[in-house]
Amino acid sequence: MILFPNGKINLGLSVLHKRTDGYHDIETIIYPAPVFDVLEFLPSQTFKLTVYGYKVTGRTEENIVYKTWKLLHDACQIEPVDVRLLKNIPPGSGLGGGSSDGVFFLKALNVFFRLALTKTLFHKYALQLGSDCPFFLNNNPALVQGRGEIVREAHVNLKGKFLVVVFPGIHIPTQEAYKKITPATTRMLPGEVTKLPVEQWPDKLHNDFEPYLFKLHPELKEIKNILYREGAIFASLTGSGSAFYGIFDKPIQLKHKFPGYFVRSGTLI
Repeated sequence: MILFPNGKINLGLSVLHKRTDGYHDIETIIYPAPVFDVLEFLPSQTFKLTVYGYKVTGRTEENIVYKTWKLLHDACQIEPVDVRLLKNIPPGSGLGGGSSDGVFFLKALNVFFRLALTKTLFHKYALQLGSDCPFFLNNNPALVQGRGEIVREAHVNLKGKFLVVVFPGIHIPTQEAYKKITPATTRMLPGEVTKLPVEQWPDKLHNDFEPYLFKLHPELKEIKNILYREGAIFASLTGSGSAFYGIFDKPIQLKHKFPGYFVRSGTLI
């Protein structure tokens, strides 16, 4: 079975407060992005995972693909599989590639082994895998709240707009970033701002991680500036970074503006 897990972008990201369980309550709009990993698996005598493309650090047991299989192996006694994963989405970029890999694999294992998991179990397992994972169950534009467990349909339509994603290769530890940011409680939240025309987003739609990242890595601010200079109607950090994206009215090629960086583009659906 072959899967094509897509990435995501955050349209605004407001950190509201820290919870008693150590997580943070947030509000964000998550939108599917046209960047894709490739995951293939077959039955096997033992679990195997081979990763190509972007390097994924850590032991196999720490990889979300293994954790997904192990979760269902323990809960449903599924058999081992041999997995091959082509990482086209850079890890640590804020594009959600790992979360997407896990959820696409979770759904595929359900079909492959005929588990007939309920929506409740899917949501439970996805949240166990990671805070971004519940979004990828439906993989449609969504208003996401809590620590990621509250996912509602968002009536945001960027169909036909052109997306450019730029990742400079700077890894931002998410836990450290959460410790450093100051929630901006007086701003409009993403769920309200995204009801406005996209042209009104630049002054109103914010990612709370940007000020911290711009202080830590001033060069990141220039990525956003270039996207706007080249005609983006909106540009922002995605997740806790360090990838940025620009939304354009028409196709544009910008690889030459970001030599040495990961640059991908495509049409939003």
